[in-house]
Amino acid sequence: MPPAMTASPLRRSLPLHMEAEAHVQANYTSATNGHSHDFSSAFGDHKPWLVQKFGGTSIGKFIETITGTIVQSYLPTNRVVVVCSARSSESKSQGTTNRLLKAAASALVPGSIEYVETVHDIRMDHLDAAQKHISDPDILKRVQNEVNQDCDRLRAFLEAAQIIEEISPRSKDIIMAVGEKLSCRIVAGLLEDRGVETQFVNLENVIDAVFDVNCLDQNFYDYLSRAFAAAVSKCGHRVPVVTGFFGSVPGSLLTSIGRGYTDLAAALIAVGLDAEELQVWKEVDGIFTADPRKVKDARLLNIITPEEASELTYYGSEVIHPFTMEQVIRAQIPIRIKNVMNPVGAGTIIFPDQPSGVCTPNGRNTPPPSSKVLLENGYQLDLSRRHPTAVTIKDNVWVLNIHSNRKSVSHGFFAQIFGTLDRYGIAVDLISTSEVHISMALGANVNESEMEKAMEALRSIGTVDVMKDMAILSLVGKQMKNMVGISGRMFSTLAKANINIEMISQGASEINISCVILEEQAIQAMNVIHGELLSNVGKLSDPDY
Repeated sequence: MPPAMTASPLRRSLPLHMEAEAHVQANYTSATNGHSHDFSSAFGDHKPWLVQKFGGTSIGKFIETITGTIVQSYLPTNRVVVVCSARSSESKSQGTTNRLLKAAASALVPGSIEYVETVHDIRMDHLDAAQKHISDPDILKRVQNEVNQDCDRLRAFLEAAQIIEEISPRSKDIIMAVGEKLSCRIVAGLLEDRGVETQFVNLENVIDAVFDVNCLDQNFYDYLSRAFAAAVSKCGHRVPVVTGFFGSVPGSLLTSIGRGYTDLAAALIAVGLDAEELQVWKEVDGIFTADPRKVKDARLLNIITPEEASELTYYGSEVIHPFTMEQVIRAQIPIRIKNVMNPVGAGTIIFPDQPSGVCTPNGRNTPPPSSKVLLENGYQLDLSRRHPTAVTIKDNVWVLNIHSNRKSVSHGFFAQIFGTLDRYGIAVDLISTSEVHISMALGANVNESEMEKAMEALRSIGTVDVMKDMAILSLVGKQMKNMVGISGRMFSTLAKANINIEMISQGASEINISCVILEEQAIQAMNVIHGELLSNVGKLSDPDY
């Protein structure tokens, strides 16, 4: 096993940044000195699996780095699996997935030919990418033929959908799957152009058992991990380049799983293969103590617990979907967040921290991180934090206040409120209650018309008012209850900056303290909290401070 990035801090005591930089730097030169290396001998069965997931924007902008440096640097030490999202040449909003959704919508408009133009744009985008990056004429011709065939089938499918005037959820899955297939064809072609033997793996039809839509439980995901691993293992010594889109999921993939399906596919492959590590490659160095675009002295976190990463994701930071993370962590497989623009950087590792005696799917008994690694990264030996981990902001929040029209609140009061919100599809992020009053911070995707209907229904049980343009400020840290006085310091820091708090909530998870403030003060609030509670970590660790 390599003395570096592929090894988690759970299995060694070297500082994380030394592990990562030593490994990549050692392999960087050989990976970039030419395009004709033969890596077929690098895939001995004794080498551990490593799963690398690349997002659409990374593939669109940094495909040369991915295929020329990142993937190749791990081939001497690992059996690498590459999982690809649909390509985005500029931004996610302009990416292939959104174009496919647009094409599906336009196909349902009688007489519209807009979907034809959209398919043409998708075709040309991928043909241009192949032409630009692939130099071998035979490989280029093959990839161009594959792209044209996929786009021809897509256009024919949309034409049929327009004739019958219907696109079912399963049909939408078929349309969406094209994006990942096209992306994988380009990546596989460019890797072969650089001397790496690859095999395109399409997970679109990998599910060969029948599942009820109401039975998508852990047994289903365990089945998927085994099926994905079986498909990948058939590649032999070749590097599998795998579509992040998979099916046929009961109820459709988009409906049942959502847009985070590529992360989930990579996670389940890692679990099925018992991979040494799952790497999620982004355009940031890892997870920071705050958004570095908004807080100039934000620091990169070398290691973080799954609970902390989940809280940061839920309250505004784009890390990795908590459910995806759960699948990997329960199998005791570390997750590393890496930067395609800085391959030699250490990144951030999300390490398994299950207590001893927990039965994991693969039977792995991963030891806890060494005391040196823990202390260097702000943890106690019991994995609790000595100081907060990070601060994050969730914008575009609504606050709904309901004051009961009775002197005391019955249990039915809360049931009516949540039943009404559920009926109109309104999600609740935070709750604060008293005997006759309840305040709720609502998620960022509130539908205004549905909200009006919900408010009208709620007026039968009390006075209702709403506040828009709010933000949730969350301070996150493992076992925050042990940080005596931390909430008082958080709120007094905001008060000194003249930032008013509309609502306070501390969950039973004891991992975050959240409050609701005006959105226009969100960046200021994040900076003052970071400066007071996260920049002075030495003082926070001092019990006399």
